[in-house]
Amino acid sequence: MNEYRIEEISVGMKEGFSKMVTAEMMEKFYAITGDGNPLHRDPEFAKAGGFAGCVAYGMLTASFISTLGGCYLPGRHCVIQGVETRFARPVYIGDRLSIEGEVCKVDLDLKYVEIKVTKGDNEEPA
Repeated sequence: MNEYRIEEISVGMKEGFSKMVTAEMMEKFYAITGDGNPLHRDPEFAKAGGFAGCVAYGMLTASFISTLGGCYLPGRHCVIQGVETRFARPVYIGDRLSIEGEVCKVDLDLKYVEIKVTKGDNEEPA
């Protein structure tokens, strides 16, 4: 876990990690949220809708923003104050995601850092 303090953070700084979406993650997300939409739980329903299989919960993939902030950039001293997200394409069980954050603004007076987070193209399963 990183422990960057705001004085150590500068525009252009980057950190990242990769994570594979698993069936277990999908089940745990369902257990927590109760989101039983068949697009996420029924492969035949999802395929009938034009998808390759069950689509990962968008908010599950977006939750990796918490991992990025809380563990990588800035790490231990992070409190996320807001998130804007966009889902460019579906993610499926077995996809390995590359999540990267790049600092685009630092305000030492307000103790505020703005980070642009990107999820790289779905990679082949490891």
